[in-house]
Amino acid sequence: MSPSIAPNPDPQRVAIVHDWLVTYAGAERVLEQMLAVFPQADIFSLVDFLPEGGRAFIHDKPVNTSFIQRLPLARSKYRNYLPLMPLAVEQFDLSRYDLVLSSSHAVAKGVLTGPEQLHLCMCYSPMRYAWDLQHQYLQESGLDRGAKGWLAKWLLHKMRIWDARTANGVDEFMAISRFIARRIWKVYRRESALVYPPVDVGAFELREDKEDFYLTASRMVPYKKIELIVEAFAEMPGKRLIVIGDGPDFARIKAKAGRNVELLGYQPFAVLRDHMQRAQAFVFAAEEDFGIAPLEAQACGTPVIAYGKGGALETIRGLGDAAPTGVFFFEQSSAAICDALARFEQHRQRILPGNCRENAQRFSPECFRETFQAFVEQAWARHVGARRAN
Repeated sequence: MSPSIAPNPDPQRVAIVHDWLVTYAGAERVLEQMLAVFPQADIFSLVDFLPEGGRAFIHDKPVNTSFIQRLPLARSKYRNYLPLMPLAVEQFDLSRYDLVLSSSHAVAKGVLTGPEQLHLCMCYSPMRYAWDLQHQYLQESGLDRGAKGWLAKWLLHKMRIWDARTANGVDEFMAISRFIARRIWKVYRRESALVYPPVDVGAFELREDKEDFYLTASRMVPYKKIELIVEAFAEMPGKRLIVIGDGPDFARIKAKAGRNVELLGYQPFAVLRDHMQRAQAFVFAAEEDFGIAPLEAQACGTPVIAYGKGGALETIRGLGDAAPTGVFFFEQSSAAICDALARFEQHRQRILPGNCRENAQRFSPECFRETFQAFVEQAWARHVGARRAN
């Protein structure tokens, strides 16, 4: 290749493709930091229904949306248009960009790019409801039988074919945990670089003196296993549990709560942070791809009693570590949680608040930006080198 048409040493035109913009949650925290690294980037998203006062994290930038944005009831029912999402994301014209970054847990990675472009995917997970969690998703949605069930299964079958095919359009993958890296390999047979998502540890302050209660906090949906934690504490009437969060399962969980369990419902951030700082330990029973709440608790100096599967194994140091930050249980049962609490109280003096805080700081936004930027620069250098070689 002659010098006059050599590729740019740095990507000048950058696009970031996000699945959908409706709230500020885990994927949006990653998007926020991606924009901190590439403030010049243009944003593409299937839909953009962010409220007027909730756009600061994208710097109030305009968003290029798909035709789904204009479909009936899209604001509240955008997920119902899942069968149209592959077609919608393929309509984005990204031909003028040097670097395309997809921020994907659904279809964003399926954008069309050419051989002169570099497409890097920040993968939160291959579509869970289309792959290993399909049966759970269908059961919880009441779609595991009947005509609607067969239609849903056929659509998910088609989604899997499309999802696997479009993995070929990604030049390099980033995974948010080793757990997700294994899922990417299982589904796409692709290696991925480990780039842990950012946790706003600076919003939490270390508190070393703790009070005599345990805490759990989450949206009350089945996979979060809040009901299981409440059942466990029903078997330990001498231990106090505070539960923060709301959701579809709230009434059923409240009915199972004993006198030692207090359900506060939804609470503002300041109340959640205050309880995290004061709690003896944070109890976490879900299998998560990464899990932000346990790291927020550790940022407060609060140990975590967690189900030992998924991302928790990467963000919490168990009792086998020289500087532990929590205790694991390896079965989602009330008996296993009771046993873990007993082990926690036996070894409580070994789990120091300062070590918890230090562990959480490994996942700060600054650490994310440094790791993410280094990966992109190295990938771009490989891309430029390959083009020059040809």
